[in-house]
Amino acid sequence: MSNLRRIIWLASYPKSGNTWMRSLLAHYFMPAGQAPDINNLRQFTTGDTRQDFFDAAAGGQFRGESLEDWVRMRTKALRLIAGSKPDYHFVKTHCQTIRMFDHDIIPPDLTAAAIYIMRNPFDLAPSFARHQRADIDTAIKMMCYPDTVMGTPNGIYDLLGRWDDHINVWNNAPGLPHYVVRYEDLLSHPAKTMRKLLEKFLSVKVEGPKLARAIKATSFEAMKKQEETLGFTEKPQGMTAFFAKGQAGVWREDLTPQQVGRIREAFLPTLEKWYPEMLAETAEFAKAG
Repeated sequence: MSNLRRIIWLASYPKSGNTWMRSLLAHYFMPAGQAPDINNLRQFTTGDTRQDFFDAAAGGQFRGESLEDWVRMRTKALRLIAGSKPDYHFVKTHCQTIRMFDHDIIPPDLTAAAIYIMRNPFDLAPSFARHQRADIDTAIKMMCYPDTVMGTPNGIYDLLGRWDDHINVWNNAPGLPHYVVRYEDLLSHPAKTMRKLLEKFLSVKVEGPKLARAIKATSFEAMKKQEETLGFTEKPQGMTAFFAKGQAGVWREDLTPQQVGRIREAFLPTLEKWYPEMLAETAEFAKAG
């Protein structure tokens, strides 16, 4: 492949199932017994916040002092990431597909396609709160704020923005071949959901036993056990457990009616499009407050 349009983005808002998707793909595509554990996923995929690629792009240790420093170095780092493998490969991102300081955060000339992993905001809020070591009200506020970012001490960032904007920009990016996987569908019908992704989007002839092994190896219980045994290097500092519940519907126990109402009010058009089955129940729940 002569050009660098090799990246298949694994894009999501944090705590939406990105690690699970990376693990599933690794266990499906890699030879039996060779798929990496959760701390070595870079053997199969990589991510756009890796310090080593930014260091290589900078010609020494990269330490950005501003978003502009990061954006300018990111463009160089992504070219190295795209060229790090000779064919299409998966790269994790939590960034939006926007332009900043005259640079594309997701450059079209390096992008082949995207898989977008989505999780409903009611279950996402308490999980995101644990991820940010914040209370749920603060997490909801962050999900509603258009300029929300996460970053490393060396100035490498994730441009998150609002939960609904994140979904909308990825699903409306001009000329971007993309496929949406809802976390809830992956939970309830993992084999069916992955088969559709592999066959319809990635044009892969699915081997049933191979897919079954991948699903078993990456169950929430299996990944939680890995974290308990090995730790998880991607877990934010101070977070008790990255794999905490991994279920759908936990919002009924974790959120107050007022919090459910705030989420509905903030994201109603996106909920109507992507989660219409949740509208009636969440409306009723919010009224209880």
